[in-house]
Amino acid sequence: MATEFQVNGRATRFDGDPETPLLWVLRDHLQMTGTKYGCGIAQCGACTVHLEGKNRRACVTPVSMVAGKSVTTIEGVAGKAATAVKAAWVAIDVPQCGFCQSGQVMSAIGLLSAKSKPSDADIDAAMAGNICRCATYVRIRQAIKDASQNMGKVA
Repeated sequence: MATEFQVNGRATRFDGDPETPLLWVLRDHLQMTGTKYGCGIAQCGACTVHLEGKNRRACVTPVSMVAGKSVTTIEGVAGKAATAVKAAWVAIDVPQCGFCQSGQVMSAIGLLSAKSKPSDADIDAAMAGNICRCATYVRIRQAIKDASQNMGKVA
């Protein structure tokens, strides 16, 4: 049985096992490699995507769960929060090795989409599930704060 859903606004169909993790459908079947495989047990956040606008770990999400729904990946994320976060990430030069950054950016956008002026505690809570082996946490926090301040300036 095929699973039909949307990825980055485009209709998509997957004809394989409905228990296949969404991450592998994105990476292997749709050739969208921006979403990373980290731990495989939803602990590191490298595979964060948005499912119906909410952060979701693609490594533990069976593709059957997204049937009829909308998935947004790092390749397709857009809007004021996305624009502000991407600009802040570049301005502050957040990435070090860069492996976790797509998941970090997706979580940051999810946070700012839900709460445009997050407190430090809000940032800590929202980003707690994203691990960075290079420990760029100070720059990530600053980028989120800068993005929050600049969201109103983004067209």
